[in-house]
Formats: sequence, C-alpha cells, structure tokens
Amino acid sequence: MRLLLIEDDPSIARPLADGLARAGFSIDVAGTGADGLREADGADLVLLDLGLPDMDGVEVCRRLRASSEVPVIVISARGEEVDRVVLLEMGADDYLVKPFGVRELVARIRAVARRSGGSGDSAAEPATRSFGQLVIDIAGHRVTVDGVDVELTPKEFALIEHLSAAPGAAHRRRDILESVWDAHWYGPTKTLDVHMAALRRKLGHGEWIETVRGVGYRFVPPA
Repeated sequence: MRLLLIEDDPSIARPLADGLARAGFSIDVAGTGADGLREADGADLVLLDLGLPDMDGVEVCRRLRASSEVPVIVISARGEEVDRVVLLEMGADDYLVKPFGVRELVARIRAVARRSGGSGDSAAEPATRSFGQLVIDIAGHRVTVDGVDVELTPKEFALIEHLSAAPGAAHRRRDILESVWDAHWYGPTKTLDVHMAALRRKLGHGEWIETVRGVGYRFVPPA
C-alpha cells in the first residue's frame, strides 16, 4: 500500500515515515501542498498536514477531492471542532490530532482503506508467525510456547510482535519506544527494560530476545 505524507516539518515527517515503513507501508513525502498535489496520483492514501508553507491544507484537501477519490486522513495540531467538521464535510476520510502514536495511525489507515474498498493491509501479513515451539497469533493477539498459552499484557504482546517482524535484526531502543509506545514518547526509557524483562521471563527462553549493547534488542529464535 503506497502512502503519500504531505508534511513540511522534517522533525515530524522523518520519524513518522520511518514508523510507517516499519509497519510495511511504502511511503513518499511531500513538503509542500503543490508537491503533494503533483505526487498524489497513484497514491493509495494521503496523510495531510494543514500547516503547509505554500497553501493551507484545507485547500489541498479541496483540490484533491475535486480531482480524485484517494482517501485522505488529515493529521494536524488543530484540534478545534470547527476544523474537524470543515475537513470532514469537505471530503476528508478521517482527522487525527497531533501528537499521536504510529500504532493508532496505522489502525486508522487500515480502517479507512477497508471503508474505501481496499484491504488495508500493507503486505500479505500471515495470521501467525511460527518459530519452532513459539507461535505468535497476530490476529488473535495470542502467544503460545510448546502449545501452552503465554499470558502477555498488551505492551508485552506489542513488543514480541514488533521484534519478531524482523528476526535477527537489531532494533534500536528509540524505534521500539516509538512503535510500541508512541511516536512522541518522552517518558523514561527504563520502562522498555522493565517490560522486556517481564516478556523474557514469561517466554521462558532467554535466547528468544538478546540485548544488543548500545543499540537495543534483537529477536533470535533458537536454532
């Protein structure tokens, strides 16, 4: 699924694009409304900021809707009801107020894609991931080891889901926090270590998750 992000602030666009790419989406970034209008052709969904340098995002949405049926999700710091009502009446499919987490945005993208007739899936994601005795049921939000259910909290499940998407890859602490907690996470990073320790203990196999010194963590299924 190809996304077009129209956002002029690199400090927002870059981590957001990285997070969406990790979720499996193909994403292009446009820094102005004019560039966004030119690049919208062929996009499966547009993420539109309102505070653009060359024209207001409201005008961009109006022009997009006049020439295309591409779904549009507005992402803006403007949280007033009048702004949301105007954009939704103009044809935007959803409106998300900054700050928000990547996981929430991904859920919104998939919901809008389903309503628009698409699958909302970024790729042919299998319903389960199997690594020997460890089975991760993505759709069922369930983990088993040797056929026995492992009781995980939502955050612990999100951690194993995130790490197991790329077995063997080193995941940076900041990337994990942005994906599992929030793109604008400013809390103590120690919370990641606490949750990871609990996850390792519940899985019962220390070799499932390795600490990568100075980087973060790696999911390594036993040989």
